[in-house]
Amino acid sequence: MSVVIKEVRKNPLLWLLIFVPAALAGEQIWPGRHTLMFVLSVLAIVPLAALLSKATESVADKTGEAVGGLLNATLGNLTELIIALTALQAGQYLLVKASIAGAIVSNTLFMLGGAFLIGGLRYHEQQFNRISARLQSGLLFLATVALLVPSLLAEEGHTAMLQPLSLGLSTILIIAYGLGMAFSLGTHREAFASVGHGEAGSAPWPVAVALIVLAVVTLLVALVSHIFVGSVQRAAETLGMTPAFVGFVIVALVGAAAEIATAFTAAARNRLDLSVSIALGSAAQIALFVAPLLVVLSYFIGPEPMNLRFWPGAIGMMFIATLAATLMTNGGRSAWFVGVMILMVYAIFAMTLFLLPPAA
Repeated sequence: MSVVIKEVRKNPLLWLLIFVPAALAGEQIWPGRHTLMFVLSVLAIVPLAALLSKATESVADKTGEAVGGLLNATLGNLTELIIALTALQAGQYLLVKASIAGAIVSNTLFMLGGAFLIGGLRYHEQQFNRISARLQSGLLFLATVALLVPSLLAEEGHTAMLQPLSLGLSTILIIAYGLGMAFSLGTHREAFASVGHGEAGSAPWPVAVALIVLAVVTLLVALVSHIFVGSVQRAAETLGMTPAFVGFVIVALVGAAAEIATAFTAAARNRLDLSVSIALGSAAQIALFVAPLLVVLSYFIGPEPMNLRFWPGAIGMMFIATLAATLMTNGGRSAWFVGVMILMVYAIFAMTLFLLPPAA
């Protein structure tokens, strides 16, 4: 494990690992100080996400950009899934849905826009595989349609069929996601090859070390996420943040910290294919796999079954995010101002939620 110790010494961000035992101990010492526990848990999740990013990047180094992006998105989404499962068990369904919608929008806009901006500040123009981007955008559009239907029916008063419809739609989305993976990684794998020429980063860890770190970090993330979910609502009230803003922005960004770190680092090394694959692949995975999976699991671990009815504002933001990603990635090229435009859309959503949250 000497390589991990060396990584901690040379990466100042990993010095924040001291907050992991502080958060775990603080839960026992100061259980009622929710704002303090919220801050400690956020500071603890950030370095854990960085370690998760480095470990997944080391494993993905031998698999190529498409498979590497999928692996990073999958393992990076563990944080978001653990947070959502913890909130699901507590019956905080508004927080679960807000975090799902927020993760989709944050990954599509903040992560993608930030990668374009960071890469564009270093390189005049960057290229990426637009076929891969089109597939992920198409999957996001499919998921948005599936989430729109229950909301429309609820507005018309057809609430009795929401639960069976949500369960059926969840099955369809999971099947669609599996077929999409078979298409991109199997039958048409050659169409999703990287088109860029990236720079070499630091030496990857041995696969065995990376897998051990993944197991340990995942366990720690589960423990810290329990503290985070337990304190976030009370802390939000103290800090003047609305529940929708917390779920849509704070929880989404904290949960995606690992993927954001990897996507931004890859863009700075001119590996934009990896950045786009992580950003859009992660959003598609949340929409077509994580959200439906939570609906199914709510029958077993939740106080009552959860449906796929989202408030109209969330549906609108997810649709606009999908549209923005489709338009901005259609040409297979990017520059720094493209990233700025995508980030401005995200800033508009964040400001709106902070000042005028949608109805529950």
